[in-house]
Amino acid sequence: MPLPSAHDVALAAERRTAARLLLAHPLITSNGPHSDTFPLIRRHADWLAQRFQQVFGYRLLVEASYARLFKAGLGPGSGHRLERPSTGTPFTPRTYAYLALALSVLVTAPEQLLLSRLVADLRAAAVDAGIEISDTGRQAERRTLAAALRQLVDWGVLAETEGHVSSVAAEQGGEALLTVDREIARAVAAGPLAQSRDGADLVRRAADPGFGGPRTYVRRRLVETPAVHLDDLTGAEREWLRTRQRRESQAFSELLGLEAEIRAEGIALVDPDGDLTDLHLPGTGTVAQAALLLIGRLVDRLRPEDPGHPAVGGQLVIGVPVPDGLLPELLDELVDEYGRRSNWQRGLLDNRDGLLAAVLDLLVRMHLMAPVGAVRADGHGLPEKYEEAALDGRSVTDVSGARGQDGAGGWVLLAAAARFATTVAVTSRTEQPPADDVSQELKEPTR
Repeated sequence: MPLPSAHDVALAAERRTAARLLLAHPLITSNGPHSDTFPLIRRHADWLAQRFQQVFGYRLLVEASYARLFKAGLGPGSGHRLERPSTGTPFTPRTYAYLALALSVLVTAPEQLLLSRLVADLRAAAVDAGIEISDTGRQAERRTLAAALRQLVDWGVLAETEGHVSSVAAEQGGEALLTVDREIARAVAAGPLAQSRDGADLVRRAADPGFGGPRTYVRRRLVETPAVHLDDLTGAEREWLRTRQRRESQAFSELLGLEAEIRAEGIALVDPDGDLTDLHLPGTGTVAQAALLLIGRLVDRLRPEDPGHPAVGGQLVIGVPVPDGLLPELLDELVDEYGRRSNWQRGLLDNRDGLLAAVLDLLVRMHLMAPVGAVRADGHGLPEKYEEAALDGRSVTDVSGARGQDGAGGWVLLAAAARFATTVAVTSRTEQPPADDVSQELKEPTR
């Protein structure tokens, strides 16, 4: 087989760069933060649209001023939440409500309008939708509204021609002149809105892979989540993955530059460049550092003695139940050992329940821990009328009981956590690292 030419290599690199950017940022504008890569997306628009449709069932729309990749959901509990950039605080249901109401107004708004007019129209839309927002005079409510409008500015739906949308949160109120991009406003929403009865129904319907069936859903799950454990998949999905995992690994490497880590318990796609994720572990800050240390302690305490693969007669272990009371106990130990003498946030150190909740939230989003409950292998979260492909009598990996949960509530430590077990090297005060780091070195073990 002849080696690819320099032109072919450069072409593949350009397409990979454009595909990675769209996957990480599904809405790209010609004058936004990624404007330097936008010409690549336009240059390869036809190829990208075809590949995203074939591989993931995603629709790509590329216009003169923006590109929008319409992703599909993965079912309940698998969303990528929005956060306030300044604090990292996740959007509340109220913030999402303001965001949806603002979009409903802006799709037919004039090209320019005053901030006060937008707020008035938003309130009128809320009345039509039966949503109560009569307390917009409260400071907290004004800040929530400002966060929603700021997100629209970041997306390019709104441009601040004069003034800023944050002035809506000012004590005396404020004014601003806004320019509206109605095309982008119409392109923001995705999913079968008209067919959905309510929010929960929308989440289920959006996760339906359609004609692609197990193939499409598994590919979406692999590329959109940090790790895929086998009981995250139905029987048909597990069977499809088992017979094609090596071939799919090569395809993901060529298309997106991702490397597959295949284990008995599941698969994770690893990004060597580290820029294709919105979550980072190891990471900076009190919550990320405490989470990494906590997961190491849990792995040491709860590592199963004799896990194996069912294909060779072993016992598949995807998760291990966490004993009641162990999580706060271990967190207290970590705070005493490291938090008190490092730069962990004082407010979190004084609020152990809040710190533990934030740590668990990160670990759940990283798919390293999970609350006890039903999984997809049990039929949880499947869209209505989702039909599993025929398995032709072939055996499928049995995942029943592999998570070890007893259904009584609590937490489960998942198999992927083992790759984040840490070693800690404590430095002396004279050898302390910079102020934005903790006084210990956290290392991922060599594999």
